[in-house]
Amino acid sequence: METVWLLHHTHELLDGREDVKLIGVFASMADGCAAIEQVAMQPGFRELPEGFSLTEHYIGTVHWGEGFVTVD
Repeated sequence: METVWLLHHTHELLDGREDVKLIGVFASMADGCAAIEQVAMQPGFRELPEGFSLTEHYIGTVHWGEGFVTVD
């Protein structure tokens, strides 16, 4: 099965909410790591380097197929 790599950056806002940015979708882990290097020193990202996450996903796979609940 073919996969892609999703690169996100997440950080917590002052009001406690999360701000999630999709930086890009890449064909390989190496490409995703190169993208981190490309943006890591830009404003915002350089102050929060721990916010990057690079995850592998199968193309054509449904996520959240059983729905979701919100917990207050």
